[in-house]
Order: sequence, then C-alpha cells, then structure tokens
Amino acid sequence: MTRSNLIGGEMLNWSDLHPVDARPAAAGPAAAALLAATLQPADSVLIAGPHAVDLITAVASQVTSVDLLLRSAPDAEEIAELLADTKGQVFCGALDRFVEDETYDVIVALDGLERLVGPDTPSLTWTEALTRLQARLAPPGRLLLGATNSFGLERLIRPAITAALPRDEDWSRSVADTAPAGLKPLQAALRDAGVEVSQTYAVFPSLIEAELALTSVDGLAAVAAARAVAARNAGPVLMDPYRLLLDAADAGLAKELAPAWYFAGGTAPSILPDGVVPAGSGVLLEEYLLAALRVDDQATLRRIIPGYVTWLGTGGGGSPDNVILDGASYRVFGERQELDVVGHLQRFARRVLESGSRQPWPAGGDPHVLTARLASMAGITVPEDDSTPAEVIRPLGSAEQLATVARLADELAHASARAILFEGTVSGIRRSLPYRVGHAVLNPARVIRRRAKRLLRKVRR
Repeated sequence: MTRSNLIGGEMLNWSDLHPVDARPAAAGPAAAALLAATLQPADSVLIAGPHAVDLITAVASQVTSVDLLLRSAPDAEEIAELLADTKGQVFCGALDRFVEDETYDVIVALDGLERLVGPDTPSLTWTEALTRLQARLAPPGRLLLGATNSFGLERLIRPAITAALPRDEDWSRSVADTAPAGLKPLQAALRDAGVEVSQTYAVFPSLIEAELALTSVDGLAAVAAARAVAARNAGPVLMDPYRLLLDAADAGLAKELAPAWYFAGGTAPSILPDGVVPAGSGVLLEEYLLAALRVDDQATLRRIIPGYVTWLGTGGGGSPDNVILDGASYRVFGERQELDVVGHLQRFARRVLESGSRQPWPAGGDPHVLTARLASMAGITVPEDDSTPAEVIRPLGSAEQLATVARLADELAHASARAILFEGTVSGIRRSLPYRVGHAVLNPARVIRRRAKRLLRKVRR
C-alpha cells in the first residue's frame, strides 16, 4: 500500500500539480510514449519531481512497484491516496534529504532536476542533483531525464520581458541551478556523471506539454515539430515560429534549438509518439511552392498547381500545408480538410501572406487577389467579390512584418522613380518643336469644331 512520508525540506503550502503562479508538471503524449516503450513489468521505479497524474498512474499500471519523490506536501497526499492499491511509497521533501538506501531499475525525472528541492535546501547544484539520482540506480539502471533549453526557440520567438515582480516559484536562492546551457554541454555533463545515454530526443513544444520527441528534426519530422511550436506560440511574436523552426531544420540546428530534451538509457524508440511523422519520402507541398515563389520560378508554379488541382478533383482533401508531394503523386499529411479547390488555394494564399515570404508579385496583396492569380494557373476563374473590402493580412512575426514594410517601401520608391521619369518624358515632349507645331495646327481646328457644335445646338432649338 502506498503511503506518504515526510523526509524534510517539504513545501507545505505549495502545489506543482495544481500551480497558481508557476509552471505545471511534466506531461504530454511524448512522455507517455517514452515511458510505455522503456518500462518493463518487473521494474522498480522512482519518479522524481512533479509529473502529471496520468503519467504517474500509467507507470504504476506498468511496473511492479513505484516510489515518488515530491517536494509538495499537498501533492504527496493526493498521489498517495490515488495509488492506495499500488506497491510503493511517496517521499515528500527535497532531494538532499532523501537518504533512503533503496535502489531502482528505472528513475524517471522528465520534469528535470530544478524542482526536486525547495527554499530550505541551502546548496545543491544541477550536477550534484544528477549524481544523487544516479547513485539510486541499480546496475544496469535506466535514467529518463528531461532538461529545458535555456537558449531554445522561445528566446528567438518571444521578447525577453521580465515582470516587475518574480513569480512565486522564482524565489531568490542559490540552490539547484539550472541545467548546463546547450545540448553539447548537457551531454558532456551526463557523460562525466557516468550516465550512458542511448537516445537523445528533441522535445516540442515543452516539457510540460511534450507532444513530440524526435531523435532527428528534419524533413517531415521538422514540419510536425513546427506545427507543435506554432500552436504553442500563438499571438504576437518576434519571428514566425513555424518558419523559424523549418529554417533552423534546414540549417541543421533544430535539435540544438529545441525547447527541451529527453535523455534516455536502454532501448528506446526513435520517434515519439509513433506515427505522428508519416513514413515514406516526399516534401511538404507548401514548402515546395514557397521555394518556387522565393526565386520567382513561375514555371514550377504553373506546372505543380494544375497537377495539385487535378488531384483535388479526384477526391484529394488537403491544403498545401498538409499535403506531401512525392514525385508526381500526392498524399495527405494529417487530417483531411473539407474545402473546395478555391478554398484550398485561398488557405495557401493566406499562409503565404502570414509568413511574409517573398513572392514575384507586389507585396501587401490581399488573399483574394493572390488566390485568383494562383487559380488562373489551373484555368480557374475566381469572380470578384465587391461586397466585402479587400483584406490585408499582416505577417505573424515582427521580423517578417519589418521585411514586408521594407519591401513595400522599396516598391514605392521604384514606382515613384518611374513616375518622375514619366513626368520628365512628357514634359520634354511638350517642350519639343514638333509638339508645339502640332499643337498650333490642331488648336484652331478644335476651336472651329467647338463653335460649330454650339451653332448646331442653337439651330435645333
């Protein structure tokens, strides 16, 4: 029977499972998939730090015994009651007070090491905390460890604005410093501590809602990760999260810039959760079309868009952002979208404008005009809609907005220069001798013609 034990350093009026002014516990389908793939029925497990209740109950249902180390007294009581019929104990307190001699086959610390201590712990660095956990592993033990990236994508996506008052969990103390900054220093620290890491996963979009854990972030895997990051970072951003991650993947930096990582020992799958990234070759149709737009390759656009429209006519149900182009064939990536042909093209046009991507046509266009231009490449005429005003879509990120403004300013400067050149040309023609002679010859004829018209009106009256 599971029971709660106070070991010292516990936080009596605090909850990591139900936080008021702090981040929630580690959770997400990727975390659940990693646990399901790693744990074995005969394992004894220690869950260290705050983890979502569904993860804890999933572990308890998979293994022989499970102990927990939590700093929050209310959380410890809640979990002990929830696992009343499970073999194991709940230790409530700080890691530096955890002096039990028990060793475990698996230690799960997917939330990281920072929340294994409270304000009463005088000094405990990240490396020391890792050493203490490592000492609890029974050979050949398996450690599942999470770590937040202090210089991840969110540092580039959102401004570093610090509130005037720190959050409740940001108390001033010099204990349990954060993990080493960067993937390589983290891996080096794990090696120095004797942790043999068999798999390193890039976690998206965060440890508290881990939807994806990928060993490599490229191709279609990068697209899946970009979707997760974009969904997490809706609202005003410095840079478009979706495009930023795909650009990082193209540069081979997506794993280093991931919001967080999992480090696992033992046998573990390569992609979590399984099936999120589609198998097979190919490229996202949207990326293929955007690449053509950036280099003014209208020949490719006029070749691909008719083929895509034909595929839609045969029952294909996907916009370019969830359709994979593989040679001359198409397949849906994710859920089908019930839109007509123009609707799919309009969705692509909106995403082009939101991304601030360069295109061969004037910047700042509305989606209806761009949709009509793309549809015309497949022989489809999109009627004008005079009932609603033209919609102007701003790029999502501030950087993309500034680039669009710069492009608009450049186009305006070129148009102004052409207008000045035209005015100068017209002025020169008016001052030329042939123009003055022609004007002098034709002007009397115009006067006679006007007078004749007035006389005819009088006669008719």
